[in-house]
Amino acid sequence: MEQTKGGPDRRIGRRALIFGGAAALVGTGAVLARDELSRLWWQVPGVEKPRVEGAVDFTGARWVAASPANWRRADRPADYTIDMVIVHVTQGSFDSAVKVFQDPEHGAASHYIVRDDGHIAQMIRELDVAYHAGNRGYNERSIGIEHAGFVDRPQDFTDEMYAASARLTAGICRRYGIPVDREHIIGHVEVPGTDHTDPGEHWDWDRYMRLVRQAGTAVTPA
Repeated sequence: MEQTKGGPDRRIGRRALIFGGAAALVGTGAVLARDELSRLWWQVPGVEKPRVEGAVDFTGARWVAASPANWRRADRPADYTIDMVIVHVTQGSFDSAVKVFQDPEHGAASHYIVRDDGHIAQMIRELDVAYHAGNRGYNERSIGIEHAGFVDRPQDFTDEMYAASARLTAGICRRYGIPVDREHIIGHVEVPGTDHTDPGEHWDWDRYMRLVRQAGTAVTPA
């Protein structure tokens, strides 16, 4: 669980004209570089992707909205490439994690939380940037998955949790073409600059990666 907020798109057209012109107007030394401006093209009225309230990206997940203060609106992967999944442990119960992610003062939230019985809550859409990694660049390129429990309690990582989380990660990897390896599926502890230790020494990475690969070959909805 995190407590710190966190290649240019090559398409040419309305977005390039709008933001290319904007960059020219503000001139050298502008606060936002041209590539950053181009990533905001979808905020132009009439351009944003349609959004359905309560929709989930993973079949079987239940939508429980995080506070808007704990994530930022985006249009991934059109503006930021998604090439990573980051595994977290909440250091608390499922209900407490939901509560803090709904607290605007907390300043952080992950896209998903997985419970010990395999139940999955989605709190932020995958196209949006969640403040979960404690590193802005990693936030922009990743999807965060929390697991309810404590790093020093291996019994919290149940068979049902591993299986459900593996299906979730396999679906994410399939959607965005993410390689199923430990360079692209990492723990929070592996994010540069973080002071977190999760998922901890009791998280069975060999087992988890095997399950993700198995789930990736199964014909199941993402």
